[in-house]
Amino acid sequence: MTTASIPMAAIAFRRGSTLTDPDCLTDIDAERPEPGPHDLRVAVRAVSVNPVDTKIRAGLVAAPDGVRSLGWDAAGVVEAIGEAVTLFRPGEAVYYAGSFDRSGSNAQLHLVDERIVGRMPETLSFAEAAGLPLTSLTAWQLLFDRLGVPPGKPADAGSLLVLGGAGGVGSMLTQFARRLTGLTVIATASHARSRDWCLAMGAHYVLDHRRPLPSQVGALPVPPVTHIAALSHTADHLNELAVLIAPQGRLAIIDDHDTLDAVPFKAKSVSLHWEMVFTRPLYRTPDMIAQHRILNEVAALVDAGVLRSTTSHVLHPLDATRLIEAHRLVEGGGVAGKVVVVRSLDDIAQPAREAGR
Repeated sequence: MTTASIPMAAIAFRRGSTLTDPDCLTDIDAERPEPGPHDLRVAVRAVSVNPVDTKIRAGLVAAPDGVRSLGWDAAGVVEAIGEAVTLFRPGEAVYYAGSFDRSGSNAQLHLVDERIVGRMPETLSFAEAAGLPLTSLTAWQLLFDRLGVPPGKPADAGSLLVLGGAGGVGSMLTQFARRLTGLTVIATASHARSRDWCLAMGAHYVLDHRRPLPSQVGALPVPPVTHIAALSHTADHLNELAVLIAPQGRLAIIDDHDTLDAVPFKAKSVSLHWEMVFTRPLYRTPDMIAQHRILNEVAALVDAGVLRSTTSHVLHPLDATRLIEAHRLVEGGGVAGKVVVVRSLDDIAQPAREAGR
């Protein structure tokens, strides 16, 4: 019997399903995948659930027909490598977000291109690491690549408004901006626990996005809002953002829209930037390996104590029942940080450098 003929466990999803559908997520046996030239085959130890998972399952976002399993965040151990792989070896602990055009990490074994994989932080458990990749990549690319904020702490850096600061991307973006740049960070939240979370992530100030934002910003002793990261419900706040952003400011958006009216930003010559975390792997861009480098930099910053994991809810074991529970938490909203599902209880608290890998 060949290795490929030995089945593996996976969790399949039904497109267009709600969480009341008993087959929305199901445990299945699947064929073990064989690595392509640049692929790692990873033994998955932990995954996190992102809004994109719930949207694809619900039919709100279309995924390619070949995608059978969800999951675009994972931490695990390299089990096998393709013939052209140069960055990793079997036995190494890794973390990554993967690519939107391939089946996700809700499986025992998962294939991922080495160029979008990072070395896992040695000081984190698999559960803590699994909450980082997608949000770290999104926040890093948004802040440094799209908004063009330079690292460093100049005195005239301006202010960054993070609309939706308590979510996964907002949590990482706040940490990056506070610790790696000179920007004054103004986050928004709607509940006391979300406000406390934003402050713990490093926000200088936290506003209530249920109330008018321009007047709240105007009451703060802060530099002009030169940069805005609109992470959720952008359309509901678009006119407010046009009012409070500084002339020649920069606006970056990550949430989905059927249409978006950018006209209110013309008079101030505000530049508009989209961030989609899967652009580099989807289009095999020449700089695709940038995601490998970003994840390695994030790992180094975590191990140096500069950044912290945003994993806040951990479920066990990694099966359809627990993933449905995780989808329910994410779909319901109001969760600060990341929801993670682990394969073993050892993956929750034990740092990778002590886990025997």
